Amino acid sequence: QVQLVESGGGLVQPGGSLRLSCTASGSGFSINTMGWYRQTPGKQRELVARIFSDGDTNYADSVKGRFTISRDNAKNTVYLQMNSLKPEDTAVYHCNALIIEFRIGWREYWGQGTHVTVSS
Repeated sequence: QVQLVESGGGLVQPGGSLRLSCTASGSGFSINTMGWYRQTPGKQRELVARIFSDGDTNYADSVKGRFTISRDNAKNTVYLQMNSLKPEDTAVYHCNALIIEFRIGWREYWGQGTHVTVSS
């Protein structure tokens, strides 16, 4: 069993920055893709950014140029650096990972979510 634990959310003023972290823990697994999704009440969860095992990245158009996703494979950790934050970035941010587990195969995992509030 793999667990994803997020940290780094909070309250920030418009124009400010936050960095989210997500670490996968467990044993007998290898991570392929890691990413961040966000969700607000009444809306579907949407992709913010993801990073593949070869380092390629995808970003939602709304965050391009402001957010940067990166990963530290040695630490099984993915980061989301969020700059120039806007009130519309307010959401619960969830970490996501596509993982291959020994003797189990491919599985998708989600973190519990971390709140990001952008407000003056």
